[in-house]
Amino acid sequence: MIKREFSMELNGKKLTAEFNDLVENAHGSCLLRYGNTVILATAVISKDEISKDYLPLTVDYEEKFYASGQILGSRFMKREGKPSDEAILTGRVVDRTIRPLFDQWIRNEMQVVITILSIDEDDPDVLGVVAASLALGVSKIPFHGPVSAVRIGKHKTDGFEINPTYTERENENFEIDLIACGKDGNINMIELGGDEAQENVIMEAMKKASEEIEKINAWQKTVIAEIGVPKISLPAPVMPEEIKDLFTSEIEPKLENYVMSGIPGGSKIGEIMDIWMQLAAEKYPEVKSSFSEHLFEEKVDALIHEQVLKNNKRADGRGIDEIRPLFAQAGGISPILHGSGIFYRGGTHILTALTLGGPSDAQIIDGMEESTEAKRFMHHYNFPPYSTGETGKMGGTNRRMIGHGALAEKALLPMIPKNSVFPYTVRLVSEAMSSNGSTSMGSVCASTIALMDGGVPIKAPVAGIASGLMMDDKGNYKVLTDIQGPEDHYGDMDFKVAGTKNGVTAIQMDVKVSGVPIPALAEAFEKAKIARLKILDVILAAIPEVRKDISVNAPKILVLKIRPDQIGGVIGSGGKIIKEIKEKTGADIDIEDDGTVYCTGKNGSAEKAKAVIEALTHEYKPGERYEGVVTKIADFGAFVRLQGDTEGLVHVSEIAPFRVDVVGSILKVGDKVPVIVKEVDPERGRVSLSIKLADPDWAKRKMGK
Repeated sequence: MIKREFSMELNGKKLTAEFNDLVENAHGSCLLRYGNTVILATAVISKDEISKDYLPLTVDYEEKFYASGQILGSRFMKREGKPSDEAILTGRVVDRTIRPLFDQWIRNEMQVVITILSIDEDDPDVLGVVAASLALGVSKIPFHGPVSAVRIGKHKTDGFEINPTYTERENENFEIDLIACGKDGNINMIELGGDEAQENVIMEAMKKASEEIEKINAWQKTVIAEIGVPKISLPAPVMPEEIKDLFTSEIEPKLENYVMSGIPGGSKIGEIMDIWMQLAAEKYPEVKSSFSEHLFEEKVDALIHEQVLKNNKRADGRGIDEIRPLFAQAGGISPILHGSGIFYRGGTHILTALTLGGPSDAQIIDGMEESTEAKRFMHHYNFPPYSTGETGKMGGTNRRMIGHGALAEKALLPMIPKNSVFPYTVRLVSEAMSSNGSTSMGSVCASTIALMDGGVPIKAPVAGIASGLMMDDKGNYKVLTDIQGPEDHYGDMDFKVAGTKNGVTAIQMDVKVSGVPIPALAEAFEKAKIARLKILDVILAAIPEVRKDISVNAPKILVLKIRPDQIGGVIGSGGKIIKEIKEKTGADIDIEDDGTVYCTGKNGSAEKAKAVIEALTHEYKPGERYEGVVTKIADFGAFVRLQGDTEGLVHVSEIAPFRVDVVGSILKVGDKVPVIVKEVDPERGRVSLSIKLADPDWAKRKMGK
């Protein structure tokens, strides 16, 4: 094997890039090691162009179960199947980081594949960005890198940590978990989860991240300079002059009236585009439609930027910091739903439905990177085609839907009560009913309303807003609050921030430029906070506080505690006893290793199940009084069933305060008798009972005396 290695130190560990002939047919590849985590990134470009009107870049993130030293999967399928949500989200991180760094006119298909070969304590997500950058950097593919990523973590009482491990991030006092990517001192991708983190703390983390990113980028430049091959030339297509002239004479004079119409959404832009495309096809049918479309997009982009930067004018007529009209509604859909929320922000309309379930409804995750049997909070997001006035295929999910759902879940998670406080499985489903900008942040708002409507005792309401950026080639910029469709499409940044009145819980940022200056992010934070507080006021006006009770249609969960050594007695051989309890009561029963028992059901079934288990596991104490049933007569006394299947012995001397010669002369099987617990032998599990202590006259009355 032919190989070359390059290393640098990153947070006390060695980061090593290996270039070898293992994947010799790929146009670029890099084996990257950090600790015991090893990933392979490859890059390939097609020979010929394809007839697409967008950059044909694909990023695949491949999890391999062998990487974790485990045989995973179901009992019937051990081969890796569809990618996990974690794999999809990490693939999106890499894609969103590298995509802006290609010439957007390229129409040759490109594919970057990141394969996890080994995984240990160090998360491969940030390594995926670095490995992809190196694979592209040493290939013939034109790429405006390098670009790097770093994770910055912070506990509430400690300083910043660089690339904290999985274990370090599990600490409950973790205040922020930030992934930042960038180059040349700018940031071009952000993913952050926070526990009401303060904006100034996040900005410090950004600055720290940028410092570390530039160290990695400097190392990458050295590596690429030594290993890299000449780049192929993929020049931009030359726009026919006749098309330019036609646009200048026929469309440009009326473009501003359509683009800056003051009408929300991009309908007027679509109208003038249709007029232009038809005109160009009629006048110059021999010219490819892609030229006409590209020219139109270029002109509209320039106009929107110019109007914002020079005139503070937005396409829909709003002020730079103006939020579109807001509306919030709690409930009102159907009493069958356990909770619901509706939220409008301009033309973005979201409906979120809440469903509460028991512990058995928790999601089981068994993956290479994440494994848990109790994911009890889920947020799912749907984006049907009618939300944009289009037709399309229904059903299934895509990367965008999974990404938006995960972002809202991350934003809400810190506010979800702990299992000890609210032992329910919580599922939210957000339906994007109408889309005109940042449905993900609309989903955060509608989900907060649904949680409060459903009686989930969240720590605080959460709201989210998307900010945008218009920047020219000289670095002049304006930050926009609450971007709508055209500003998202033609703008340079989509900066989503969610949080409570006290701090930030989630951030996601994408850009269409090579990067955003950190001062612009600071300004975006400030404006996002102001907008977030306004939205929270609207939410709280619709539902001032969490409902006192959960829906009558939601299951009831009762919790009790038994000793761990009693678990076997409740479950029974082969699960016989617990199955009988479930069938008899109609409740679901879940038992944890520490002896916590959850009884879940409706219409009194949870109460019945709890009573049965309490009876099964009750620890009897001298002096307790019961009414029991005689189950067996013996010469020396009678056996009496108490709660559940527990029986105790009433010795012949404890039946009456006088001598009893024949037990059967007074007691019969099936008799109900009052008893008091006299003694308990915990080692043998024996309970001694007394009728005469409970009622000295009971035997006389029974005998008719």
